[in-house]
Amino acid sequence: MAVTPVGEADVTTTRRDVDEEVTIAVCPDGPLLVRGPALIVDADGLPVPRRRATVALCRCGRTSIAPYCDGAHKRRGAAAAAATS
Repeated sequence: MAVTPVGEADVTTTRRDVDEEVTIAVCPDGPLLVRGPALIVDADGLPVPRRRATVALCRCGRTSIAPYCDGAHKRRGAAAAAATS
């Protein structure tokens, strides 16, 4: 393992992580899907724990598990659709 400084924090990565590709896909009216070993940090530059190779990052701001998406955008979309009908 190698330790790579990121801002004020130190983050441990494996060599395998360095060689893998990272992709970020924007879901219409939904989250950002991050695939691969991207380092996600909080406002203080500290690493945010990841348990999966692909994670969904919230864009609507209503999630209860920030920075990850919990599907709250779907409830907002359903409420907005009902209000306009």
